Amino acid sequence: MAIKFNRSQTFATNGTVTAAGLHNLIDGTDIYQALITDQTNLTSVGSADELLIADADLTAGDAPRAVTVNELFEDALTISTYTNANINNISYGTSTGTRIVSTNASITTGTIPSLTSGTASITIGTIPTLTAGTTTSTAANITSGTIQTLTSSTATITGGTFSGLLNSSTGTFSGAINSTAGTIATGTITNLSTTLVGDLTISTGSATVGTRVAVVNTAQQYSRAHNFAATSLTITSGTVPWDLSQNQVATLTVTTNSTMNTPTNPQAGATYVLIVTQGTGGSNTLSYSTAYKFPGGFAPSLSTGSSQVDVLSFVSNGTVLYGVASQNFS
Repeated sequence: MAIKFNRSQTFATNGTVTAAGLHNLIDGTDIYQALITDQTNLTSVGSADELLIADADLTAGDAPRAVTVNELFEDALTISTYTNANINNISYGTSTGTRIVSTNASITTGTIPSLTSGTASITIGTIPTLTAGTTTSTAANITSGTIQTLTSSTATITGGTFSGLLNSSTGTFSGAINSTAGTIATGTITNLSTTLVGDLTISTGSATVGTRVAVVNTAQQYSRAHNFAATSLTITSGTVPWDLSQNQVATLTVTTNSTMNTPTNPQAGATYVLIVTQGTGGSNTLSYSTAYKFPGGFAPSLSTGSSQVDVLSFVSNGTVLYGVASQNFS
């Protein structure tokens, strides 16, 4: 058994014991660690178990004080600040009440089985299971995992696989989608059911639609009338510009001798119609640029009577307009 006390005072065998020697024996004794290490180990520490502690408010000549395990840790954790604590292997335990551990805590490794926080920021790591009633974030980055329910006005989902029902005003998704202004860059929509308030734009690819929608690459029979809205051309300094992309069926009232400029944006195979009305007083002429071709190389002369109508019909090869005239409607 190890020595537990270092006695600085000794007495010879059969020697004289003096009062001063007895004082020195007590006052000069050092306690060794063996006083504790040689004792029977206590395998379970209760909150009411007590320890000896040197009270900093007392003097060196005062006796030590007793403190329970519960009082020691409760006071130490609540009244002290630990700026560089390294706590490992916290695997269980229950904390009740309101505890502010840190306003700027950094937990580099470990497992947090339950985290409740109004302002927690997790910048990197793995959360194997996250259960929450409401999780609010303005800049969360979740790289992998499963989100059961996501409600957000500004969420950005850059990749992954999504199932279920997504409600969003903007975004890219696969699966079942309800969207008022969604953009689907790639993928397959097997069933699109919508009542359009604005426009539905398919910039690339193809779509299979029902019989109530006109399709550009499919022969269809229309059960209702379809037509181009007639637009008016304007004479400017004796010339008439005609943008065929905007005015496939156009009207023109000739109030002075005028010339049709070379039309812009002709399409090969497209047909165009120009309805010409003779202005008040009549006898106004209309000539044509070389982009207009007529049978025999002769451009038709307008009907001269006031308010008389000539109809010029054209088909284009993409460069010029080939036309015929039906005249003198009055």
